[in-house]
Amino acid sequence: MERPNWAPGDIDVERASVARVYDYWLGGAHNFAADRAAARQALEAMPELKSVILTNRAFLRRAVRYLASVGIRQFLDLGSGIPTVGNVHEVAGQVDPTTRVVYVDIDPVAVAHGRAILAEDPNVTMVRADVRDTASVLESAEIRKLFDPTEPVAVLMIALLHFMPDETDPYGMVATYRDSMPSGSYLAVSHAGFESGEEPFGWRRARDLYERQVTPMTNRTGAEFARFFEGFDLVEPGQVRIPLWRPDSPDDVEETAARYPGFGAVGRKP
Repeated sequence: MERPNWAPGDIDVERASVARVYDYWLGGAHNFAADRAAARQALEAMPELKSVILTNRAFLRRAVRYLASVGIRQFLDLGSGIPTVGNVHEVAGQVDPTTRVVYVDIDPVAVAHGRAILAEDPNVTMVRADVRDTASVLESAEIRKLFDPTEPVAVLMIALLHFMPDETDPYGMVATYRDSMPSGSYLAVSHAGFESGEEPFGWRRARDLYERQVTPMTNRTGAEFARFFEGFDLVEPGQVRIPLWRPDSPDDVEETAARYPGFGAVGRKP
C-alpha cells in the first residue's frame, strides 16, 4: 500500500499494531488498512468489543481526573498509544494546566504523531521506548527534564499488561516502576480478564483473531490482577470491573458491568 506522508519510513504498513488498531477504534485517523482490517474482523467476532474499548477509555479519564483532584501533577503514561483527543494531558490540564505528562510507546507512528501534536506544549512529551526496558524509560532525557523525582507521580498502565505474558515478568516490571516512585505516588491499571471459566465464546474468537493478526494477549483473573498492586493501598472502590470504578453517574453502569471483560484499580504507594 502507499505510505502516508505522516508515516515514518521504518514501519511495516502491512502489519497491524496495537496502538494503531486502538486509534481506529477510538475514531482516530493514524492507522493503516491492515489495522482497520484486524479491528473490523475482531468486531465481527464480538460486536460489543468497541463498547469495551470505549469503556476502558472512559476509565482512563475518570482515573486521571481523580488523580489530578488529589494533587498529582506528574503523569507517566506507559504504552500510551497515540495521544488523541481526551488523553491524559487534556484531562489533567483541565484541573491544572501546568501538569506534566510523559507518554511512552514503542510504536513509531504513535510516537511520531504524538511528538507532532505535542510540539507546542512544554509540559508534555513523548518517549519511544519498550516499557519493559524500565531503565531506558526512567532514565530518559524527557523524564529527567519534566519530572521532579521528589514529587509524587501517577504511573498509568491502561490496557497494557494483558499484552505481556507471564514469561516476560510483568509483575517484576511493575515492581521496578513502583520502587522508583516517591511515597504518595499512584498506580492506575486496567487489564483484560475473567474469572476462571467465565470467558464467552465470542470474546475467545475475537481474541484468537487479534492474536493472529496483531499481538498475543493474556487474560488474567481477579487474583492475578491484584498482584500488580503489591506495595500499594487501593483507593475506593478497590479492584472492580472497569465500568464500576467511580462511574460518573449510576446511569453509566449497565446491568452487564459486573461481567465486563476486564478489571481496573488505582493504588497509592504509602
